[in-house]
Amino acid sequence: MSESIVEPGKLRPELHQRIDRMDAEQLELLRHILLKLELDQVVGKLHETFDAARRAGALGRVDEIIREVRAGHPYA
Repeated sequence: MSESIVEPGKLRPELHQRIDRMDAEQLELLRHILLKLELDQVVGKLHETFDAARRAGALGRVDEIIREVRAGHPYA
């Protein structure tokens, strides 16, 4: 499938028209897809932030702290 980049100003009206014709089931599926896209974006940003913090040495004691918490937790 060949895809081209469409200007948002041209794409929005087309998408709005398509959404307006959707039934409740299609809208719920579209909502689920949009939520998944947003989640993927947030997770990607979170990974980038943690990678940057790790490179900066800000997470140096995380493994040690996790071991301490697990050792003191009743399920350990």
